[in-house]
Amino acid sequence: MQTATHSFMRKLLFLAVFPAFLFSCSNLKQTAENKATPSLKLISSIEIPFDETVQNTKVGGLSGIDYDAKNDLYYLISDDRSMFNDSRFYTAKINLSEDKIKSFAFQNVTYLKDETGKAYENWNTMPSTSADPEDIRFNPKTNTLMWSSEGARVITAQKEVLQNPSLNFMDLKGNFLGNVTLPENLKMQQQEKGPRNNGTLEGITFDKDYKNIYSNIEEPLFEDGDQANTSKGGLIRLYQFDTKTKKNIAQYGYQLEPIAREPNPKGAFAVNGVSAIQYYGKNQLLVIERSYSTGTQACTVKVFLCDLKKATNVKNYNSLQNQKLELASKKLILNMDDLGIFIDNIEGLTFGPKLVNGNPSIIFVSDNNFSDKQKTQVLVFELVK
Repeated sequence: MQTATHSFMRKLLFLAVFPAFLFSCSNLKQTAENKATPSLKLISSIEIPFDETVQNTKVGGLSGIDYDAKNDLYYLISDDRSMFNDSRFYTAKINLSEDKIKSFAFQNVTYLKDETGKAYENWNTMPSTSADPEDIRFNPKTNTLMWSSEGARVITAQKEVLQNPSLNFMDLKGNFLGNVTLPENLKMQQQEKGPRNNGTLEGITFDKDYKNIYSNIEEPLFEDGDQANTSKGGLIRLYQFDTKTKKNIAQYGYQLEPIAREPNPKGAFAVNGVSAIQYYGKNQLLVIERSYSTGTQACTVKVFLCDLKKATNVKNYNSLQNQKLELASKKLILNMDDLGIFIDNIEGLTFGPKLVNGNPSIIFVSDNNFSDKQKTQVLVFELVK
């Protein structure tokens, strides 16, 4: 997410203003499911100190989290583009006793490796061979990990970087094992077509049987219309991949909410996009929309239950504008504004252990963008069905 910090600033520098939405809302149907809507109840939270270090690395930019239930272990990925330390992920233990976080302890740090077995380069000096990690997931069936990188689309008079996003497989030591085959509309281009800079593959999640991978772009593809503004949201795509073939098998349209607050000063930077997803049930995902506006330190974070059952597979649609199709349905299950506490840049979530009453826990983590003006928060919620 972008704030007055490095990741926000790089997006602010390279985004342009594009024509207003051309699609007609009358041509798009929102599906509706008559199922019981779950709710989320905050039960515990902690803040990881800004000056936290683990094995001589600076903790920050935590953009994804996943839980290994068998070993009661958490995987957390940092979105450091090798500017503070080499791109990496952490393992951690969270002691949940009587449904409260009694302790949070990092266990280890592991560096991400590219296809050649080398660490990813520093974005500032070698941008074309750097990575922009965003999410991480553990597959207990293969005892391996998957992670996403946003890539980059930077076109200025001084330099041009066109680096495709990626969904990568690695072993527990960070060694590269392969990646999925991306569809053409996820490849960076010089022209205003395909993904926007810093708005691509943000969240990933496996389904229950680890046969499918779901991912999302944070903001609309150029051809799918404008980014969200304070009047209306944009249209993004959710992607489904076959884990075995590593190929894209479906894409679904999803309607973003408008940006929650007017920026101050008016016209300054503001954004709303999907920062993370979590598989919930058959054809269903939990979707986090995170809105930020200049002049307000806190983010507005909303969690939706998204259903893909009746959504049109738009894999072969060049554009979502002026099309007759059904979008993924969505039901709001939590607006973190209603919690009455400061909420920062939530970018990761995972199901955690069962609580004392037998209900599932869901754990959220925020990305502080390596800024002392932001917070790394770990929030534990009870899922009530």
